[in-house]
Amino acid sequence: MNILVIRMSAMGDVAMTVPVISSFANQHPDIQTTVLTNPRFADMFPEQENIEIYGADTKKDYKGFLGIIKLYKALTAHKRYDLVIDLHDVLRSKVLRALFELKGIPCHVIQKGRPEKKALTRSKNKVKKQLKSSIERYRDVFLSAGYEVPINYTQKQLELTDEITSVIGKKELKWLAIAPFAQHKGKIYPLEQMEKVVEHFSEEGNCKILLFGGGKQEKETLESWETRYKNVVSIAGKFSLKKELSIIGNSDLLISMDSSNMHLASLVGTRVLSIWGATHPYAGFFGYGQKSEDAIQIDLPCRPCSIYGNKPCLSKDYACMGQITPEMIIEKVEGILKSSNL
Repeated sequence: MNILVIRMSAMGDVAMTVPVISSFANQHPDIQTTVLTNPRFADMFPEQENIEIYGADTKKDYKGFLGIIKLYKALTAHKRYDLVIDLHDVLRSKVLRALFELKGIPCHVIQKGRPEKKALTRSKNKVKKQLKSSIERYRDVFLSAGYEVPINYTQKQLELTDEITSVIGKKELKWLAIAPFAQHKGKIYPLEQMEKVVEHFSEEGNCKILLFGGGKQEKETLESWETRYKNVVSIAGKFSLKKELSIIGNSDLLISMDSSNMHLASLVGTRVLSIWGATHPYAGFFGYGQKSEDAIQIDLPCRPCSIYGNKPCLSKDYACMGQITPEMIIEKVEGILKSSNL
């Protein structure tokens, strides 16, 4: 039996499919699971005989409506599918589902809980309660297809290669990883404040600080911190995703926004101190296996105002982030490292 699982983006959302898909594959070795996603995300999935990654770049090779048709033809030429699991439910996947359904292939789709997420983030009369996690919603799709999936995903620590250690050195100090960026402003802690955190641990001298980011502007910022402070190394743009996962997996702690880095760390079993502003763990995007007490956030009446952090701040000051002091982060990091005997 062949199952096609669809989740094209974004990186963090794809990362949250991994525990579910891997657990399903472990429990059903006789079923071949093909994951349709962006080829850049292939390294997030464990090497399992009955999991195949079908990489499709929908911004290049399969762009637009005709690209979706082309992708459908490529998929059906590659393999015959008995079932389609859509974990994305966007226009692209809706069209693919419709094409498979025309051929009589049963399709099951994620229920994203949009009404309850809207109630959580509306400006007045918010309904502040914990919603289902994305992982639970992914499991529900398999359940609707007749498969109960107990999560038994094993987080694996990846080895450090010579290529990695030639750049950042061997692990002689604690490794404190910091990923200060996110896709939207509402999820980014003020950089001048985060720089104070970097400065503190640089001066402490008992940590090597590893900075993660991507894109030209982020790279320039992180490299300026690397130049300014001792025991600081920028990872931005230097390694493949697989090698970045190895570095995160060998780090003692990651400071992250509500971003994909939190979910990458969760895949390799690294503890995350997450910082939340416009968004909230209630929305269901908390890192797999992470501890709720490791989420730093300020309780304000306006929070959360957004599911993705992409809405402009109504008060225009992003107080949800601004009221989190560097000292709060520093104290929490030191407490985690001490309590964990790291």
